[in-house]
Amino acid sequence: MTTEVSRAGGTGSPDGGTRWLDAGEQRAWRAWLYSSQLLNDRLDRELMRATGIPHAYYEILVQLSETPGRQMRMSELADRCLSSRSRLSHAVSRLEERGWVRRQECAEDGRGLLAVLTDEGFTALEAAAPIHVEGVRTHLFDQLSPEQVAAMRDIGETLLRHLDPD
Repeated sequence: MTTEVSRAGGTGSPDGGTRWLDAGEQRAWRAWLYSSQLLNDRLDRELMRATGIPHAYYEILVQLSETPGRQMRMSELADRCLSSRSRLSHAVSRLEERGWVRRQECAEDGRGLLAVLTDEGFTALEAAAPIHVEGVRTHLFDQLSPEQVAAMRDIGETLLRHLDPD
């Protein structure tokens, strides 16, 4: 919300303590928000069209592929994919139907469930990865100068330190 909206009767703190966005901040916020949404939508559509894999499923396969034994506790996988546990469980069920992921009990405590990337799932990921990477390169990195990429990394790392201190 901008200062213009606050003057027009927008909601804010009664003591006037709301730090409204100025016009430049508002433009920056909207540009970042909309471009992020458009990029994610574009990458998802391209991946679906070429491979039949939604971006959310691709991310699950990537996360599993990057862990020792290509397996991870379901709860940790949900956290890494920024997903609720129920949404992740549904996605893993769909990936199980394709034979790309299987669930198994955690040998360490017998209580937790692991998601395990199968060889077939790894093969599907290998086929999808070039399409995903080409989309990221075409729609993001090819549009930016090296200085902008460095700034994007700096901004992203700053926000990650603030939002995800783990």
